[in-house]
Amino acid sequence: MDEPAEQALQRAISAILQSDPLIKLLQQVRLGRMKPTDAGLRAVTESWMGIYEKALDTAGLSRSGLRRIDPAPRLAVLIDAGVLAADHPGVMALKASYDRAVARVTAE
Repeated sequence: MDEPAEQALQRAISAILQSDPLIKLLQQVRLGRMKPTDAGLRAVTESWMGIYEKALDTAGLSRSGLRRIDPAPRLAVLIDAGVLAADHPGVMALKASYDRAVARVTAE
């Protein structure tokens, strides 16, 4: 991966990780300290999805970089934990944003 593409990827990853609910909050759900339907968890998760969408628009991302930040695995964990529904508008919007980003770099 060339230097500008790697820098773009690192910026995108950094933005995504700053609000990632999987790191600490999902552990609280698994330990039973927080319910999957907790309003605070929902707010953090929805904010994270919005940030993730913006990160997908990071200029300079390559196709391989986008594959590295594919939201599908993280969304699957949140869906399996009951935090999100597969048909949640934010989930569908994030998946659509990812597909558009891949199509954009494929067309370039």
